[in-house]
Amino acid sequence: MELYNGRPATDEGRSEREIRTYDLLDSLHIEYKRTDHEAAKTMDACNEIDAILDVVICKNLFLCNRNKSSFYLLMMPGNKQFRTREVSDMIGSSRLSFADEEDMLKYLDIEPGSVSIMGLMNDREKAVQLLIDEDVLKGEFIGCHPCVNTSSLKIKTDDILNRFLPATGHEYTSLHLQGEE
Repeated sequence: MELYNGRPATDEGRSEREIRTYDLLDSLHIEYKRTDHEAAKTMDACNEIDAILDVVICKNLFLCNRNKSSFYLLMMPGNKQFRTREVSDMIGSSRLSFADEEDMLKYLDIEPGSVSIMGLMNDREKAVQLLIDEDVLKGEFIGCHPCVNTSSLKIKTDDILNRFLPATGHEYTSLHLQGEE
């Protein structure tokens, strides 16, 4: 794996989802580093990518309430354990669970294994609420996928919060997750 500045030299072999991500970041003048790799479907695979990007790639969970009337994208450090009850209590939503693949495609236009904050650019209805663990917010950079799990990006946290999110019309709620102790 190599580290590159910005988008690939050519769009050939890249998905439309990935290209749209680069187009948006470039239009917002957001600088980013990129690496290409085999499909990263687990946090273990992401740990190898972390070493190249020199950043911790977040665990991104796409959640919904019991009756699928509220959807959430939760960003948390990979080393913290997700506790449904903890998050449910913090946001006042009972019976959180993982949203299904159809809802992932409908709201974020992404597939399992590719969940990323970048998917919010596809949520034009603002149906997904963004939840970010405060430890993620403390980092100078955020690592994420460009809507596909065969590339990863390193972007300044400040650019995500103050350029990307306003451009998508999303705000975020900061959470203090306990994780493992």
